[in-house]
Amino acid sequence: MVPSLLLLLTGLFRAAEPAPRCEPGQETLGQCQTAQKAKCVDISLSSCTDVTYTQTMYPNFLDQKSREVIEYSSEYILISVLHNLLQGECNPDLRLLGCSVLAPQCEKDKVIKPCRHVCENLKKNCLSAFDAIDMAWPYFLDCDRFFAGEEEGCFDPLAKLRVKPEFKYIGNMHGNEVVGKELLIYLAQYLCSEYLLGNPRIQTLINNTRIHLLPSLNPDGYELAAEEGAGYNGWVIGRQTAQNLDLNRNFPDLTSEAYRRAGIRGARLDHIPIPQSYWWGKVAPETKAVMKWMRSIPFVLSASLHGGELVVTYPYDYSRHPMEEKEFSPTPDEKMFKMLAKAYADAHPVISDRSEHRCGGNFVKRGGIINGAEWYSFTGGMADFNYLHTNCFEITVEVGCEKFPLEEELFTIWHENRDALLNYMEMVHRGIKGIVSDKFGNPIKNARISVRGIQHDITTAADGDYWRLLPPGTYVITAQAMGYTKVMKRVTLPIKMKRAGRVDFVLRPVEVWPNKLLRRPMEDMNDQYDPLELFDPHAQHAQARGGSQQVREKPWWWSYFSSLGLHKPLWLLKQH
Repeated sequence: MVPSLLLLLTGLFRAAEPAPRCEPGQETLGQCQTAQKAKCVDISLSSCTDVTYTQTMYPNFLDQKSREVIEYSSEYILISVLHNLLQGECNPDLRLLGCSVLAPQCEKDKVIKPCRHVCENLKKNCLSAFDAIDMAWPYFLDCDRFFAGEEEGCFDPLAKLRVKPEFKYIGNMHGNEVVGKELLIYLAQYLCSEYLLGNPRIQTLINNTRIHLLPSLNPDGYELAAEEGAGYNGWVIGRQTAQNLDLNRNFPDLTSEAYRRAGIRGARLDHIPIPQSYWWGKVAPETKAVMKWMRSIPFVLSASLHGGELVVTYPYDYSRHPMEEKEFSPTPDEKMFKMLAKAYADAHPVISDRSEHRCGGNFVKRGGIINGAEWYSFTGGMADFNYLHTNCFEITVEVGCEKFPLEEELFTIWHENRDALLNYMEMVHRGIKGIVSDKFGNPIKNARISVRGIQHDITTAADGDYWRLLPPGTYVITAQAMGYTKVMKRVTLPIKMKRAGRVDFVLRPVEVWPNKLLRRPMEDMNDQYDPLELFDPHAQHAQARGGSQQVREKPWWWSYFSSLGLHKPLWLLKQH
């Protein structure tokens, strides 16, 4: 078996062009005869079974001539372990892009190359993740060599991903509030097991939603609280990080700027840039990491799980008048936020009941929800930042009276929150969704989607897709982008409609752009000094203690390829 395996591995790292096709009169050439016999076959690679097509052809673009050769190759091993190597960044995008080269789409016995612009956009967004682990960009994802332009006829290997809205849950922001951390671990197990068991609700949710779970945003605080043990009255110990920072007071105060803009005609209360003065203060690495995460993925909906009460709060969390500790301070999307908060509260059997004997506050008359600033005002919160800096709507859920309950209480708490967690995730599919493109079908990035009467826009992602959360009603929706005409549509969302309505826009270019609209979009007005662009969350743990770094011959991830003998992927080493 060993000699045959070596034969299979021979030449894996020579990236070759597809085998030539026969011209008339050349049928006697051996290569042409092989090419003529090539047929589309079903994809049988376990790491590529979720691509948007069903058939491929051998040899592939790397001249790998069979499924067995591909499965033993370092290229295939790489795409199989990228999720672990990059700690979830840019996946499954990178895996699907790799599959489009290793197992390219085949139709009518003809191979179709993946689109070059998809590769270029992904490389731009993901190269920093490779840099963070000192890994070179894989040669087989060379955007010029193995990909094609749209004019040549290509396919988008990531098209399947773009029809799904991005959703996130974040737990354990305060280290001593541990229930959220445990709930998200329970939730991950439940989603996986129920999906495999054929639960139609879970399969629909997973098949149509990209779900991100961050069980602990403050692991240092959790460790400190855990030393005290469960069941204690942990209102302080472990709440903050190792740097003694409260993460839910550490985000930029964009709410004050939103209040200032509210009285200015034509000003938008969205995509407000981070002020440079913010970076003069102490910013936790956890805060930087989660802000960079928010920028890298176009999240639509989110919730942060806390503890110590039984109530759901929604923005704004900071009062319109700073001296007012309890003042109702709604966003332009007040109706939608109330609907989101009630989606969680109404599905929670304890939050929604009529009992007045629970925790310290009484939210029964309010239906278990409250505007954050009306409960108590604070600045620098994560929910306000999500809403004012990105497209994402976020609420805060206080999931229980005890911050650090006993282990035997967790299963009961999970059952109390399970349906509420699912119900809230499903809310990401409310409102409208669509694609903004030009007349040639090219996606338009950063186009603005405006809703008449709501002073808050959302913007399209890199591929022109958008999701706009809206409650039932009739709206006038506008799509506009720099250099294009404005397009308006009237949309009605029925009360019983639980899936996002599809509203696409095709914008036409204009020769002369009005001077009053030549200003840069809000989302592009980031300060020249923006540490998030250079911040590397992985580097926080890469520095050797004692101020010096230990030099190693090979990076830590090299062990993934140690079994490949002479065919180790030297092309992943930057110094090679």
